[in-house]
Amino acid sequence: MTKPSRLFRSVLWMFLGGAAFPVAAQDRTASHTVDQQTMDKWKKSESNWGRWGPQDEKGTLNLITPAVRTRAAATVKRGISVSLEREIVPEMAGAESAASGRPASVQQRILSGPPTRPSGSTDLLSIAAHGYTITHFDALGHHFFDGRMYNGFPADGNFSMASGLARGSIAAAADGVFTRGVLVDIPRMKGLAYLEPGTPIFVEDLEAWEKFAGVRIGSGDAIFIRTGRWEREAAKGAWDIAKNSAGLDASVIPWLRKRDVALIGSESALSVVPFPATTQITNPDDYLPVHNFALVALGMPLIDNTDLGPLSRMAASLKRYTFLLTVAPIRVKTGTGVPVNPVATF
Repeated sequence: MTKPSRLFRSVLWMFLGGAAFPVAAQDRTASHTVDQQTMDKWKKSESNWGRWGPQDEKGTLNLITPAVRTRAAATVKRGISVSLEREIVPEMAGAESAASGRPASVQQRILSGPPTRPSGSTDLLSIAAHGYTITHFDALGHHFFDGRMYNGFPADGNFSMASGLARGSIAAAADGVFTRGVLVDIPRMKGLAYLEPGTPIFVEDLEAWEKFAGVRIGSGDAIFIRTGRWEREAAKGAWDIAKNSAGLDASVIPWLRKRDVALIGSESALSVVPFPATTQITNPDDYLPVHNFALVALGMPLIDNTDLGPLSRMAASLKRYTFLLTVAPIRVKTGTGVPVNPVATF
């Protein structure tokens, strides 16, 4: 008898009421409700402030211990590497984006080259570290709650428009990231090319993926949430991803703290937008609930705007969704974030 496919078994498991779907539909919906009172409570109960000492600026990168790195190195079996970065195509300096009328997020200025310098060429790149286009690493000082960043450091005295960040800058990640990566490919699990914008991803989806992939997400892991953003853009054209994006629902926050995830990457800014009806959050500090909570309360660095399509295809071909992740952010002492090229090696 032919063994059922993994997808078929996963779908059957869901219909039969597997471990990640233990309650009735109305109860699952109720469990997703997050109001401002709940979010404010989590900012205390789920916080990592003080966990690694009052002066700590590394946050959950502390979970990537020598033992975690050693185990991650042992996951390399085939020596096959895949970039998770969205390719940068700069516009020449002086050009303006046709969509916005503003300078492009990446501009290139040629400084020298043939014929005046026939032996070579030089240029200058100007890159915006944030936004919804460039794959970038968010420092913990990128967001604040009530004027405080991760570990309670006040923005006043630690940040200025003139000098950037004195605390919580990208320099805290100077030793880089070397840990086990886990792809969470929700469209593949559901047999879809992509999730439609505004689709929330809940804890039961994450745990269904673990069952599907045969993986358990644990301490020190870096997880990458694929929604199929770039595949949808290729099929239907670009849209305002800042206002309409599939992503993690606010109700996953305690799960991320419980599992001690070290880093999260996504194909936009991690959070589902607009809020589903079960999210009743009013504080402007929480406008991207999971994204902002991860940075400020958990002290968890993020990698936004990754391109996980190539990783998805490689992982599926190898039937393996874990890999060695390497990321080496440049050491900008006062920076709130930098463009990066995360690499997965199988």
